[in-house]
Amino acid sequence: MSFFTKAAITVLKEIPEINSEIKGNSIIYKNRYDIGIAVGTERGLYVPVIRNADRMSFSNIEEEILKYGKMAKDNKLSMEHMKDGTFTISNGGVYGSMLSTPILNTPQSGILGLHNIVKRPWIVNDKIEIRPIMYVALTYDHRIVDGKEAVTFLVRVKEIIENPEQMMFDL
Repeated sequence: MSFFTKAAITVLKEIPEINSEIKGNSIIYKNRYDIGIAVGTERGLYVPVIRNADRMSFSNIEEEILKYGKMAKDNKLSMEHMKDGTFTISNGGVYGSMLSTPILNTPQSGILGLHNIVKRPWIVNDKIEIRPIMYVALTYDHRIVDGKEAVTFLVRVKEIIENPEQMMFDL
């Protein structure tokens, strides 16, 4: 999850509309990256927020996710843990989801849905190969984000995940 979190943050910086919200008649562009990570429990889904995730290492993000997951399972999350996120990531793939459309966590303008990795036939140099394929989906507030920005976000996340050295070494 930390790779997707860092990749999303990289692209949120490039496309700030997806890290914004509507307040009254204004669009508020966030200058912080407080990322909600959906965590499932027997009592339902909770979305604790990793504050200042842009300033954290991969391992720190993973530690936060594990900590919040345990807190959620132990019923120890408070509203304070779940408020004021700027963007959310939901990983339905852990439940076997092939594709879904996550619902916006208002007032956020975007949520990234990650899905199950499944081996599929893929064409590479005019030959069929078996490759691990993962679908990702972005639900967005169309009042702020247009289709071009949404698709660009997904394409950029894909590029970064497929070439992690770009993100890891700031290339």
